[in-house]
Amino acid sequence: MPITLFHGRQDDVVPLEKVRAIAEQLFMNLEFNAVEDDHFLHNNFIKLKGVAEMNFKKILVIGSGTMGTGIAQVCAQKGISVVLSDVSREILDRAVNNIRWSVGKFIEKGKLQEDRETIMSRIRTSTGLEAAAEVDLVIEAVFEKIEIKQEVFKKIEALVSDKTLLASNTSAIPISDIAAAVRRPENLIGLHFFNPVPMMDAVEVIKGIASGEKSFQAGAEFIRLIGKEPIMVQRDIAGFILNRINMLANMEAMRLVGQGVASPEDIDKGMCLAFGRKMGPLETSDLVGLDVQLMAYTNVYEDEKDSRFYPPPILKRKVLAGHLGRKTGKGWYEYNPDGSRKKE
Repeated sequence: MPITLFHGRQDDVVPLEKVRAIAEQLFMNLEFNAVEDDHFLHNNFIKLKGVAEMNFKKILVIGSGTMGTGIAQVCAQKGISVVLSDVSREILDRAVNNIRWSVGKFIEKGKLQEDRETIMSRIRTSTGLEAAAEVDLVIEAVFEKIEIKQEVFKKIEALVSDKTLLASNTSAIPISDIAAAVRRPENLIGLHFFNPVPMMDAVEVIKGIASGEKSFQAGAEFIRLIGKEPIMVQRDIAGFILNRINMLANMEAMRLVGQGVASPEDIDKGMCLAFGRKMGPLETSDLVGLDVQLMAYTNVYEDEKDSRFYPPPILKRKVLAGHLGRKTGKGWYEYNPDGSRKKE
């Protein structure tokens, strides 16, 4: 049966078989809708796999650590309702207090027009995942271990509609590997935020091998909606784009400390003054968590067996010693109970 190609005007009639052959060479994720006549086409005849066009009014963030709380905060600041989920009420209460403090700082600096209570009213917490049934987007931000992430998505997929966009905030694990555990991998993409989330404008949007094009583009639209810039990762690879570049610099900084070449203070100061960074690599490491970084570096190394990504011995030793950064009071630096750095 012939169909009409539509590009804003009426074009030549082309047989469906020919269109299918051409399209399948160009795109991996296409389905075709039947067209009953060969007149002017009012609806797209090609339907990209993945979620449909979406209005992101409500989202679920799973994991209330540093990344999850940051994601919840920026969404609430942009008028989106957020459900923040974690395993215990104590963890969630601490997360909400951290968000409240951060929002207050932004208001003090004149960066937010709304009052704190209005923004905080958009965030509610839950120790379950039932909210997945009523949201437009689920963002997973749990520990950087593939088995944990896959288990989360298995539970989520049983609750969400087939139109819900699913996203992992993994910093290094290939999205295709995570999506191997779900029934609808076309709905799953990567949304990799950077720390601290409220301050960092870049977000990697990652397309797994089975991610639908619509899901990929919907992810980019969501990132623009919350005032950030999407960095489109067209092919799935461990560590994606920015972390693959940044990891090498971070690990070299750690090796230089381990070899006694320079102190963490001098390395961080030099990186900020010479390259315009807001935070040095070791200060950032303490914020992110040394255990999180070790897992990310290990994930990339295990995926590719590239010696460049083999974690430095000093990082392993610090993690084994429990020196995980700000959250334990000691990492590359030492910290007071309020999170401020101790003075030498």
